Amino acid sequence: MTDVEQLLWSKVRRKQLQGYQFYRQRIIGEYIVDFYCPKANLIIELDGGQHYTENVQAYDTKRDHYFGEQGYHVLRVSNKEILENLNGVLEKIYEYL
Repeated sequence: MTDVEQLLWSKVRRKQLQGYQFYRQRIIGEYIVDFYCPKANLIIELDGGQHYTENVQAYDTKRDHYFGEQGYHVLRVSNKEILENLNGVLEKIYEYL
C-alpha cells in the first residue's frame, strides 16, 4: 500500500465508520479496487497524479461506468485531498454510508 492508502486504511478498517466493514485491494469483475464496502456497495478509489492524464481518465471513466452498471457507487478521492483534508474525506464517506 502507498502511504496515502495506509492513512485512509487506518481510519476505515475494523468497522470504524458506523460499523461498516471495508476491504482493501478487492477484485470486482475484471478490476481491482482500492477499498470496498460490500454492505454499502461502495468503492473508494484513491487517485494519484497519474489519474489526471487523458488516457487514464478515459480508463477510469470506463471502470466507473462498469461499476455503476453492477450497482456500485464509486467515490474517487485524490491523494492530495487525503493528505490535506482527511477529516473531510471521512465525512464524505460517512455521509454516503
